[in-house]
Amino acid sequence: MNVSERRRREVIDALRRGTVPVAGLDLLAVGLDRFSAALSAELATAADGGSVFKAVRGEYGSGKTFFARWLGEQAKQSRLAVAEVQISETETPLHRLETVYRRLCDNLSTAEFPPSALRAIVDGWMFTLEEDSLASGVSEDDAEALEAAVGDLLERRLAEVSRAAPTFAAALRGYRTAVAAGDMATAEGVLAWLGGQPHVAASAKRAAGVRGDLDHFGALGFLQGLLTVLRDSGHPGLLLVLDEVETLQRVRSDVRDKALNALRQLVDEIDSGRFPGLYVLITGTPAFFEGHQGLQRLPPLASRLATDFTTDPRFDNPRAAQIRLPGFSPEALLELGGRVRDLYASGAADPSRVLTAVDDAYVADLARAVTGSLGGKAGVAPRVFLKKLVGDVLDRVDQFPDFDPRMHYALTIAGGELNEFERNAAAGGSTSPDEVELDLP
Repeated sequence: MNVSERRRREVIDALRRGTVPVAGLDLLAVGLDRFSAALSAELATAADGGSVFKAVRGEYGSGKTFFARWLGEQAKQSRLAVAEVQISETETPLHRLETVYRRLCDNLSTAEFPPSALRAIVDGWMFTLEEDSLASGVSEDDAEALEAAVGDLLERRLAEVSRAAPTFAAALRGYRTAVAAGDMATAEGVLAWLGGQPHVAASAKRAAGVRGDLDHFGALGFLQGLLTVLRDSGHPGLLLVLDEVETLQRVRSDVRDKALNALRQLVDEIDSGRFPGLYVLITGTPAFFEGHQGLQRLPPLASRLATDFTTDPRFDNPRAAQIRLPGFSPEALLELGGRVRDLYASGAADPSRVLTAVDDAYVADLARAVTGSLGGKAGVAPRVFLKKLVGDVLDRVDQFPDFDPRMHYALTIAGGELNEFERNAAAGGSTSPDEVELDLP
């Protein structure tokens, strides 16, 4: 397995912690080949100036977050920027689009820059304006003419954005002016305001000629402006992941209705072509897409994402507006364990010992043991299985020459190691919120 040591270490460290790696997910992608062609075509559509809205459904533990981050890696290979936003009833409510936009900017990343890449992207855009102005024949030695040419080019490229979000364009002008003057404090304040941050110093806003804070109605205009900047700085589009939208089921009914309406508005705006280069991916449980406390509460939105899942999952259409993740089977879990074992061995002190002590038979035994401890539900087991495989078994085999996992290790899973859904599975319960019985008066 030809993988850099840094990449290998990042993946292994994340699995040891029981979290989804932020990179290197192609090394662990099991069962996703069926989606590759359709998703590649959709990413190409976004890169060519089109727009896409996609929904992914799956039970808890089916790999929705993994899928979203795997798609994010594919997007970066196509030069798209990526932002993952975790929808939360308290920190990032979906009905507050200004908050969603702020989290988008906080988590914005590219193939070259980790979150938050907003400043690097804006600076790259400014540099591109200068380069294009010089290429038009303006002399580099004539500072005044260059400044005028860059300002004129900025106005022309932001003309469409200015009609929808004039303050976004004004803030970009203010940022460029502050940087040119060497006033970095003002530049930082203006950039924070561009990123949707509240409580920006009044002096910075005055310098840029803007007032107040970003609101719900201005957020979509700012998103439009950001896409323009991305496109002109070498990133043809943006993959925006809205993860865990099923949390909307837990909020008050009026808040839920506002959030669903905001989602409908976003879908309609994408369909209208307002956001060239935008690919929005939402993830949620079947209960959210089918239940009366979720998507079905707003029929216009439900109809836009309606997809037939009554057929054999083998024949699901990956090009549909909504796709489902079937979750891990015992066979997929075994394949995943083998991949992780091989990846670990590629950087171990004694690779042959790792491959011998933790052979396919042992990986299968451990997978069955973990699955059995979680009520026989293989779909809930991947996180715990990989955490045990790496932290309890492979690390010990690598460090202790006389450690034999068959003789010296017995699987133990404490309640504190599990999340609420894994604990429910271990107790023999359901993993679906719709199947939990409530004792109501």
